[in-house]
Amino acid sequence: MTLSRRRLFGVVGAGAAVAGVGAAAGVLATEALSDDQVTPTSGAAEAVPFYGRHQAGIVTPAQDRMHFVALDVRTEDREELRTLLADWTAAAERMTRGLEAKPNGAVGGVADAAPADTGEALDLPASALTLTIGFGASLFDSRFGLADKLPPALAPLPRFPADELDPARSDGDICLQACANDPQVAVHAIRNLVRLGFGKVAVRWSQLGFGRTSSTSKAQKTPRNLFGFKDGTRNLKAEEADLLDKHVWVSEKDGPDWMVDGTYLVARRIRMHIEIWDRTTLAEQEAIVGRTKGEGAPLGQVAEYDEPDLNVKGEGGVPVIAEDAHIRLASSETQKGTKILRRGYNFTDGTDGLGHLDAGLFFVCFNRDSRKQFVPMQQALSSKDKMMEYLEHTGSGLFAVPPGVGKGGHWGDTLFG
Repeated sequence: MTLSRRRLFGVVGAGAAVAGVGAAAGVLATEALSDDQVTPTSGAAEAVPFYGRHQAGIVTPAQDRMHFVALDVRTEDREELRTLLADWTAAAERMTRGLEAKPNGAVGGVADAAPADTGEALDLPASALTLTIGFGASLFDSRFGLADKLPPALAPLPRFPADELDPARSDGDICLQACANDPQVAVHAIRNLVRLGFGKVAVRWSQLGFGRTSSTSKAQKTPRNLFGFKDGTRNLKAEEADLLDKHVWVSEKDGPDWMVDGTYLVARRIRMHIEIWDRTTLAEQEAIVGRTKGEGAPLGQVAEYDEPDLNVKGEGGVPVIAEDAHIRLASSETQKGTKILRRGYNFTDGTDGLGHLDAGLFFVCFNRDSRKQFVPMQQALSSKDKMMEYLEHTGSGLFAVPPGVGKGGHWGDTLFG
């Protein structure tokens, strides 16, 4: 049985929730770390195993909330950075079990010293928390002697047509992704890892997300994005081990050795001009996406999971799924069989100062080589997709996600070993 923070402190009850945003019921935890098989637990509050061949938070059934942070490394001492990674690993493993970042961290320490845990998650269960780390290309400069270990697949993303990237929302030496079924659990995890790194790392940018925009397990229903459409119907799933090996996990022949069983994370902050979209007719919305808004069926088909027929023609020989429809351009058929594992979230960040919501999609995907997968797909979308009229890419990042951690190891030990 997983020991929750509430049991740890002997408090009885179901756990406090942030007002209006309780944990999402029914999302499953997973033991996909070691064998890539989805193992259901009793509910959304349970713990996800931390150790394993692959990091959690990739094929783990997508949780309801996310807190993502990119960090700049301030120290130039290689050993100090390695020690921080080890300290982070120990804290992360504890927090994914529903414990404090350090034993007796919030209230059990010396009264005259600052607590070793910030305490806002004391009454909350593990909530399927996963923590995932990645390394940006900028970490492989002259500071830490890692230049010869820079993966070729970590080459900078090109500037895509219509990009409006804000440098303050892009890149970083290290990224940390916390996903959970309670937003306070995710925020607590990132807050305490950043706190452990005080003086060694500094926050470059961060993003909160709610309402997953893809499913990573066949046990999950397809969610909807802020345009109101089902999103990620054809996403790779945790149960598809052969496809994950082909499209997500780095193999021995890919190199470098330290990245074997890892993957590459692409993050894109995509603002949606929802006020304009909301004044667009239903027929045009469906034509832009290439699916019906209600059922989510590909145009010309009946049900959501019907395979799109990109060859079927309507009146006058016009393709039923338009040449500039989103699902046509993003499909594996159009992309020469290429697939990616999507794991994005909706966001709202107040207003833009002009009376419009600053809202959209925080797109996250994992792929084996972004040069061959994400980049060609995004080039097609950014130059041809009718939906681009309603989108603005404002932030971007590419990170090498190392393999999982064995007991006694730490994040990045294959890189620093």
